[in-house]
Formats: sequence, C-alpha cells, structure tokens
Amino acid sequence: MNDCDNKLNGCRVLIVEDEYFLANDLEVALKSHGASIIGPFGDFDAAYRRAARDHFDVAIIDINLHNKAAYPIADELIRQGVPFVFYTGYGGEIIPERFAGVKLWQKPFDPLELVEDIGRLCRR
Repeated sequence: MNDCDNKLNGCRVLIVEDEYFLANDLEVALKSHGASIIGPFGDFDAAYRRAARDHFDVAIIDINLHNKAAYPIADELIRQGVPFVFYTGYGGEIIPERFAGVKLWQKPFDPLELVEDIGRLCRR
C-alpha cells in the first residue's frame, strides 16, 4: 500500500445507511483508504444511540432510514460539532434549511471523490 491508499488513516467514520449493499460499498471504499468504520447502522434508533454515545471524526448519513427521517441524528452531530455528509437518493430540496451548509452526496457515489471529501472533513 502506498501513502495514497492511507488518506483516511486514523479517521473514525460513522456510517448510517439502511441498504446493505450501499453500506457495504461505503465501508469497503473508506476502509481501503485506512478509515476505521463505526457501523454501518441501518436502524434509526441504533444509529442515534451510537451518534449520541461514541466518538468519531465524521459521519455519512442516509436521510431516509426505513421511512424514518435521519435528521435528529444530524442534529445530534451538529450539537457535538461532528462534521458529516448526507448520502441519499433524493434531491437537495427535501433537506431542511438548517442543514444548508451540509454536503449532499447522491447515490450512487464516486468512491475516490467521497474519500477526498471525508478526508477533508477528518482533517478539520
């Protein structure tokens, strides 16, 4: 592995995604660049408990978890000062105004671009 492969070395990433294959793709892409993964969590309650309890550097949040909006998880992360990105198949128009500054990743994703974004957030 070269230095390029370790862009996320030491970065702890919470993944909140209810679709197994997409969650797995995120996990593989981030781990391949050195990230430590918390999750993935597809259940709202489990994800919220983990977000409120654990320490991590950045999070990736699917907006819709089995038809339940994940915005309270995002609110908890803001309260803690943890950076995150939204990851969704929906357009930006469904995101409340209070999250206007949060990056929105559309499904499917480009793994290298996502790694770059997560790396920038981890270094903040």
